[in-house]
Amino acid sequence: MSENQGQAQSDNRISGVFSQKKIAKIGTGTTARKTEIIAFFFVQEREDGTIIVQPLAANDVPFGPKTEISREDLLVNYMPEPQKSLARTAAALSPEELEIQKAVARGDKFRKRGESFTAEFEYKKALQLDMSNVRANFGIGLCYIERNEREKAHEVFERLVNLDAAFEDEHKHLFNEFGISLRKAGMQGEAMEYYLRALELSPQDENLHYNMARAALDKGDPKTAAQHLLSCLKLNADHAEAKQFVEYLRRKKLAEG
Repeated sequence: MSENQGQAQSDNRISGVFSQKKIAKIGTGTTARKTEIIAFFFVQEREDGTIIVQPLAANDVPFGPKTEISREDLLVNYMPEPQKSLARTAAALSPEELEIQKAVARGDKFRKRGESFTAEFEYKKALQLDMSNVRANFGIGLCYIERNEREKAHEVFERLVNLDAAFEDEHKHLFNEFGISLRKAGMQGEAMEYYLRALELSPQDENLHYNMARAALDKGDPKTAAQHLLSCLKLNADHAEAKQFVEYLRRKKLAEG
């Protein structure tokens, strides 16, 4: 069940995502330092007025032990997060959906450890149940690019460019990582097509124009690179990287003006 965060139900009971800031100590001795950590929780008020708090996992699904707190504790120590999307709770998921989420989470864990073959195995489990799962497609695509298996990576790319959901804000981190990986792997044609598809959905995103320029220059097309840098700077005249890029093209006599 998807919900808008911090939004009360029709009976005015509290139900949504809240955050809590904590100070954590990292390191020991002279290298010890304090850092601020923000944790997110799903908060729900029961019919009897009891406030239940449950941590959110990295994929924004409630996970772990539930804790009962007072309304006063909630108001003093937690902040509502109305802009943060809440994934459907495990209780609301079908067994198949739950298995997909678990397989993707395992795949992400193994990929971050550098165990790409094990990660691929988990992503494939998810894709066998849902070929359009965005996170599984990004994950397995990144595994293929890392191993320079370009034909397989291209197949995943073809799926992703046809999935509007792949370019939504919630997948921004994976989207950026995948595009950069395509370019660095020498798949500039795919990278350019990828950013063009993204620009169809978000034409006012200056960073997409900048990334497109990088891919175009890598492909040996400085004219297209200059055009997208111009578009980037029209949207954000203070884009430092784009200004440096333009100056580089001028020094190399690859751009007019």
